[in-house]
Amino acid sequence: MPADPLLRVEGLTRKFGDLTAVAGVSFEVGRGELFGLVGPDGAGKTTTLRMLAGVLRPTSGDALMEGISMARDPERAKPRLAYMSQRFGLYADLTVAENLRFYADLHLVPRAERAARLERLYRFSNLGPFKDRLAGKLSGGMKQKLGLSCALIHQPELLLLDEPTFGVDPVSRRDLWLIVHEMVEQGVTAVVSTAYMDEAERFDRLALLHQGRVLALDTPSALQKGLEGEILELRTDRVREAREAASRLPAVRRAAIFGDRLHLTVPSASADGPAVEAALRQAGFAPREARPIPPSLEDVFIERIAAAEAA
Repeated sequence: MPADPLLRVEGLTRKFGDLTAVAGVSFEVGRGELFGLVGPDGAGKTTTLRMLAGVLRPTSGDALMEGISMARDPERAKPRLAYMSQRFGLYADLTVAENLRFYADLHLVPRAERAARLERLYRFSNLGPFKDRLAGKLSGGMKQKLGLSCALIHQPELLLLDEPTFGVDPVSRRDLWLIVHEMVEQGVTAVVSTAYMDEAERFDRLALLHQGRVLALDTPSALQKGLEGEILELRTDRVREAREAASRLPAVRRAAIFGDRLHLTVPSASADGPAVEAALRQAGFAPREARPIPPSLEDVFIERIAAAEAA
């Protein structure tokens, strides 16, 4: 747990009729921490962030930003935070510069400070050469960078980003993360949601969400080290059929497909690997390149989901 939390989330719950989108979520986020909400579509990430931003009232529970209740008094906290939704409110018929000036007006940024802030935002977003281009004419990645720059214009203490890299090209994805990391290095606290497991390793700590609940909460390395057993990776033909066959073997606790490979959770990759390979060959498959690998966060997530559904 962080020694000096900026944000404290306590039993946050949101229901939409009979649907419980978020169910008793609790965690703390320390000052200057890059915290992740990680999970697939429908896990409750967006609903959680909207409650943290004070734009959606929880059914029960609360989120406290330095003691300010986002459930009861969100307007007190809003000047100190920024929320960038999946569809950030850019104005397509305004230029890049006009959008930034509009958000500066909206957040009452002092005029004496605007030039320096805009120059800084142009610099690390690489939007300077495009300041006179209409926002509607920008690429998807550039729109995301402009949205993030607009969210940062008032220098918030807490930055809430809902899947900021969804659907953007690899270069823009890298640039967005560089901006986020730079802001965190300067003391901004960030809570970022993502469905991309390869991005999860970027976080200081993360919460794995599934069906509105927290399955695990820790650092990426601790979650990977905490996986029971070892991962045996192998290539094989007819990978889907091979997964079904592997999942029935006594030594295999879990079998998952990663592209053209299988990731098999076994007690010991070195001790159990030869028997698993032999059993798959006997079943008519052609396993090859079998090797033990460190567990990825995707391995951890699959394992946690399976355990939760079996409980």
